[in-house]
Amino acid sequence: MDIGGSGIKGAPVDLAGGRFAADRVRLETPQPATPAAVAPVVAEVLAGFDVPADTPVGITFPAVIQHGIARSAANVDPSWIGTDAGTLFSETLGRAVHVVNDADAAGYAEVRFGAGKGVHGVVLVTTLGTGIGSALFVDGHLVPNTELGHLEIDGHDAEKKAADSARERHDLSWSQWAKRLQRYYSHVEDLLWPDLIVVGGGVSKKHEKFLPLLDLRTPIVPAQLRNDAGIIGAAALAANAAR
Repeated sequence: MDIGGSGIKGAPVDLAGGRFAADRVRLETPQPATPAAVAPVVAEVLAGFDVPADTPVGITFPAVIQHGIARSAANVDPSWIGTDAGTLFSETLGRAVHVVNDADAAGYAEVRFGAGKGVHGVVLVTTLGTGIGSALFVDGHLVPNTELGHLEIDGHDAEKKAADSARERHDLSWSQWAKRLQRYYSHVEDLLWPDLIVVGGGVSKKHEKFLPLLDLRTPIVPAQLRNDAGIIGAAALAANAAR
């Protein structure tokens, strides 16, 4: 399950192949997107699939998630902050759930099934969209809740200058935006010394317009799973947690 500000999406996942086992179902996110309003919609999406009762459900959520508790809220109602999302969804769905930050889920899918598969060492997955999401892995193990889009660079919150939304807002050419990305990724690689950087988000479909303009010592490649990554990663992390 993937909870976003505009849509709640779900699909069963074939974890042997890292792909959907049935067509994805999407319902509108209720407004305001409070816990009491969102949980029944998640249950409605799940009810559209024939999923055994002992199958755990992975849920991505646009927030920092510490041990099932939402510590922030992006594009959903602020009342989520402090909510035990794990318990809420487990009680609503009547089954085991695993709630995870949305960027962490997408990143995990890329590391297990996509562009980062088989890469040892430090892998950084970033998503360029309204903001900059990040997911950090060491030998395939997730370091949860990194918020590297909020690094302060040159006195600015990095994502306000380098996210895809900044490109659109300031009507930047690809080369102009690439200069901002260069500043961001150079700073990040100096801090983390990653072995690979994977770039996701909707704009990654046009990666040939900006990735070749970057001059980094770290290999940087486009994500492979795109919009499916969050659901696939959440399912894989839920299966891991259930073991």
